[in-house]
Amino acid sequence: MKRRGFFGKTGASMATRYVFITGGVVSSLGKGLASAALGALLQARGFGVRLRKLDPYLNVDPGTMSPYQHGEVFVTEDGAETDLDLGHYERFTGVPARKTDNITTGRIYQTIIERERRGDFLGGTVQVIPHVTDAIKAFVRADNDDVDFCLVEIGGTVGDIEGLPFFEAIRQLGNDLPHGHAVFIHLTLLPFIKSAGEMKTKPTQHSVKELRSIGIQPDILLCRCDRDIPKEERRKIALFCNVRESSVIQALDSEHIYEVPLDYHREGLDLEVLRHFGFDNPAPPNLSRWRDISQRLRNPDGQVTIGVVGKYTQLKDAYKSLIEALAHGGLANGVRVDLRWIESDAFDNIANNTEAMHGVHGVLVPGGFGERGAAGKIKAVEFARKRNVPFFGICFGMQMAVIEAARNLAGLAGASSTEFGPTETPIITDMLEWVRGNELEVRRPGAGLGGTMRLGNYDAVLGPDSRVADIYAAPRVTERHRHRFEVNPNYRQILERSGLYFSGMSPDGSLPEIVERRDHPWFVGVQFHPELRSRPFDPHPLFRSFIAAALEHSRLM
Repeated sequence: MKRRGFFGKTGASMATRYVFITGGVVSSLGKGLASAALGALLQARGFGVRLRKLDPYLNVDPGTMSPYQHGEVFVTEDGAETDLDLGHYERFTGVPARKTDNITTGRIYQTIIERERRGDFLGGTVQVIPHVTDAIKAFVRADNDDVDFCLVEIGGTVGDIEGLPFFEAIRQLGNDLPHGHAVFIHLTLLPFIKSAGEMKTKPTQHSVKELRSIGIQPDILLCRCDRDIPKEERRKIALFCNVRESSVIQALDSEHIYEVPLDYHREGLDLEVLRHFGFDNPAPPNLSRWRDISQRLRNPDGQVTIGVVGKYTQLKDAYKSLIEALAHGGLANGVRVDLRWIESDAFDNIANNTEAMHGVHGVLVPGGFGERGAAGKIKAVEFARKRNVPFFGICFGMQMAVIEAARNLAGLAGASSTEFGPTETPIITDMLEWVRGNELEVRRPGAGLGGTMRLGNYDAVLGPDSRVADIYAAPRVTERHRHRFEVNPNYRQILERSGLYFSGMSPDGSLPEIVERRDHPWFVGVQFHPELRSRPFDPHPLFRSFIAAALEHSRLM
């Protein structure tokens, strides 16, 4: 979002302010959500914001990491594989993330070693301080001239050895920036010990002590807890952690993630941040759209049940953007979306299929990699096709829909994907060339796995008489991709004769982007990931339409 000149009106400096968000005690307290919510609150006061994530792990990016290790890989418009927290940032603020908004230790070291090999350091000794920390600082400060606030989340928890260079870098930035241009927020845990009947502040005290030992004094403490912080405990935290009482902000569990901005505003987080930056009487925020979302979430007009047939269902973070996009589709239709998670490995015979799918109003097969679970996903496609249940296949899910049509309708019994091994009928194949804009992109055989997929924004041209053209209300769309294998266009004619319509193609006509069935109430498969573009205030058209179809199906059952 562009700067609106707010600082100029008050006479303050136009330089970007920085908010550094760190975590302590335990992981998974919600730093990413807190960062996104704070960004939304600052936006609601008319400020321009950008959010960034520093990840301490040695992987160059999360692209080669298992979903069980890392959860979802969020893909930016410009083709970066990033942390899932960037999805939170986009959904809460609407500001598209970029490659420059997520950095890892691996990326930092890779860049520095490449420079050292070129001789850029002129024979000098390359060290963590200053070379690594300087690179981190340069990353944090780059391309922020058009925003009022840059919010920077540091992954992991204070005390983690791999995070030390990042903590040192933001400590230095606190001194490098003009006075009053940096605020440090520390997210901690206040556990309640039931047997003692007490809320314990000691973990927070120790976490702040650890942070201070490396030179960072937090300005604001955001304390996760399951009940209100008693006044005495709040006073004690402020005293022993060297912050004002008003800077001890409680962070209770919210009923829904889209109520977090309202809850944090109610607790005074955004006001306290602005006070630390010298704004004592800022204009009140416009939170009307967040209140509207909260009202609709609390008072749905009905509900639909969607069966999600996936291979990572034990870890819901692997489908984070998908879960939110389905909820957005529900908001657009005034209903709550209940998800029934179905492990594709177990989806292996018709009796189990019928039992697992009983009562679902729509079937969604999401993305994935590898042969494990593919048979169950193909069975799920067949179930939805035969029973006229609304079906949505995304990326790998679309590919399984194509294989199902080839095997069961087109007479190609051996149809398979080269991802699973050699096959005489490669309905899905590894494409080594494609066009992006006006440029030919080429992937070398055996080039490795990291960053070698079709990533980021690509256009698709829609068939003028297609369902998806009606859904998008446009002849051409741009969507984000993340895949290595493609539907083989050589089989298009035989598949279309079987009833599978190729309703979206790449602009040069070489790569199938969307398939649908005209003999079905709602059957759409897409090669891209539409969930990455969905927002609570702007639900993606495909999810809006899919949930509408599921709602209609529920009324017919």
